[in-house]
Amino acid sequence: MTVIFLKKAQKNPQTGSDETRKIVMDMLAKIEAGGEETALAYGRALDGYTGEAIVSKEVIAAAAAAVSPQLKTDIKFAYDRVTKFAKAQLASIEEFETELSPGLWAGQKLIPVETAGCYVPGGRYAHVASAIMSIATAKVAGVGNVVACTAPHGSDGANPAIIYAMNLCGANTILSLGGVQGIASMAYGLFTGKPCRLLVGPGNRFVAEAKRLLYGRVGIDMFAGPTEIAVIADATADATLVAEDLVSQAEHGPDSPAWLITTSQKLADEVMTQMDQHINALPETARNAASTAWRDYGEVILCDTDEEAARISDEYAAEHLEVHTSKNDWYTARLRNYGSLFIGEETTVTYGDKCSGTNHILPTKGAAHYTGGLSVHKFLKIVTTQRMTKEANREVGQAAARISRLEGMEAHARAADVRLRKYFPGENLG
Repeated sequence: MTVIFLKKAQKNPQTGSDETRKIVMDMLAKIEAGGEETALAYGRALDGYTGEAIVSKEVIAAAAAAVSPQLKTDIKFAYDRVTKFAKAQLASIEEFETELSPGLWAGQKLIPVETAGCYVPGGRYAHVASAIMSIATAKVAGVGNVVACTAPHGSDGANPAIIYAMNLCGANTILSLGGVQGIASMAYGLFTGKPCRLLVGPGNRFVAEAKRLLYGRVGIDMFAGPTEIAVIADATADATLVAEDLVSQAEHGPDSPAWLITTSQKLADEVMTQMDQHINALPETARNAASTAWRDYGEVILCDTDEEAARISDEYAAEHLEVHTSKNDWYTARLRNYGSLFIGEETTVTYGDKCSGTNHILPTKGAAHYTGGLSVHKFLKIVTTQRMTKEANREVGQAAARISRLEGMEAHARAADVRLRKYFPGENLG
């Protein structure tokens, strides 16, 4: 089998990561040492914002008044579907207790994290949908305290539509802070006095690196980077739809990979011919981002067979994966590594990103090899319980003591021995 790169990326998702790490480490250390004043100072320097960190009730009300009725309807449309899907996810897992052997019961409990931090990008674009994906999902999971933050735009503060969506979804506190300073404020409990135990939400490379460096001290949804799209297409695919879908993700930023994996030379040629046309038709901000992303991170890979295309796709483990083929059912059953799968030309990443119901906070940079995207389960601690009768100690205690001594852990063994002597006095149980 042969794989031909008709277009090869000049850069990869790791490009520039060392420089980013140094910048973020320095910022996190300074914010932890300097606290709220340092976080606000970064907000002034990087975003030109001089207002209060916590968005007041008055500002929330003003934001709601500034959002058009149609946009409110659209936000509610997305909220309803994301919430319905999250509730279905929650129903897929439950607490239980089962008797493993006579007198020995083990169980599972679901405990929501106490405080979650939801980051909502607000820089290049106003990511209203990200507020819904993170905050609404946390609330369905039962998180009692949700802190949400987003980048302000100079003296105007945060985008009114983002504030409206955050409030609709149930955020307990909204912070007008972006980037590393926003992530740090949530992790360290600045302005709220309640450190977030879990940080979720998409962001640029600085936000992603801040979450990565804080992991362990707090939980995070996943290790993430710039958004990605891969499209598997064959000769039956519509080249215009494929090209538009690739561009739709490339507009996110200049480092967003877009990959076409195809078994058709003709389709590949048609898509590559169309890309510049679709990119050049975009508004300036999106055009600049998509142009650089396609130039530096875009790839077109020609494969001999469907199996080869599926293998390449699984190696890339794309965040978003679309399948435009005559064998969509085969690919759906065969593919293993992706954040979210979009089956057939009738759906598109845009639908999942904005309002169809599945979560758009998904693994990037190969993380789909070992994790899925954000779900209610990320906000839940799945903990275990056990209880047992005295009689059950007869069997369990002896086995536990022997295994402990085999491992050289005498104190463990004696914790079992003392119970055997107490519950079964006078018996020789070894």
